[in-house]
Amino acid sequence: MGSGSQKQGFMWISGLLFLNTLLLSTADVHYYDFFLQESQFTKLCSTKNILTVNGSFPGPEIRVGRGDTVFVNVHNQGNSAVSIKWEGVQESIDGSNDLIQPGRNFTYEIKLGNEIGTLWWHATSAWASTTVHGAFVISPAANEDYPFPTPDSDKTIILGEWFKQELTEANQTIAPGQADAYTINGSPGDTYGCSNDTTFDYQVNYGGLYLVRVVNAVNQTMVFGIAYHTFTVVGQNGAYSRRSFTDSLTLAPAQVIDVLLCPNQNLGHYYIIARPSSDTKHTTLGILRYTTTINAPQSS
Repeated sequence: MGSGSQKQGFMWISGLLFLNTLLLSTADVHYYDFFLQESQFTKLCSTKNILTVNGSFPGPEIRVGRGDTVFVNVHNQGNSAVSIKWEGVQESIDGSNDLIQPGRNFTYEIKLGNEIGTLWWHATSAWASTTVHGAFVISPAANEDYPFPTPDSDKTIILGEWFKQELTEANQTIAPGQADAYTINGSPGDTYGCSNDTTFDYQVNYGGLYLVRVVNAVNQTMVFGIAYHTFTVVGQNGAYSRRSFTDSLTLAPAQVIDVLLCPNQNLGHYYIIARPSSDTKHTTLGILRYTTTINAPQSS
């Protein structure tokens, strides 16, 4: 190898080491407490107990920066042993295969490396994962920029499912298609005939730029779209991806897709649509609602 090539190689390695050092020097440490507990929820005109984290469905969102370290202390106040899986985290996590017994707690230490964008977490057992899950958002480090125009804001959308029956350890396997309803951020919408059910509502400004993080927490392939709007795909499963354009997303089970959305239609509201790819009858609807913005076109 010539001296010029050696020098270029040395400079490249030095630059890489410098970048890693810079990322490490700006990394933060975050602490979260997850309390697994039984909570009452009413959907589809009936009330039942479900296992939740911190009393919410979906569970709390973790939001950190690239290269950060995250400690999540899980307190099991439920009736069954549970463990948490961290989808898309590259480094192995101590204790990730161990069950947390009722009345006990365990702290997961998650060391992030090159992951960026959106991951998610969920209970490992099929019955518990239907309600015990949430997003894991990894933003650029303090010294990094997005490789696309900086969005005005971002929104996480989790596609889920709802069962009328109470799920327990007996439901270790849940076959695709058995759900009584599908949900967008926990809301089944008004398509299932129950007037008390909530509908997911997403407010945007005309001409804004939004980073939308779509997580498929359903045990089957889901189709997601917004009427009369298109997406620019910019990331999948905790990594940036080559940009592509589409008017709908097809997400495999456990898949995450990050997209850019630019609301550019007439002012009004538009349906957000989510359904299983194999079932057009069980469609869940949300609402994309434009707020009034100066110079935006008015609907006729």
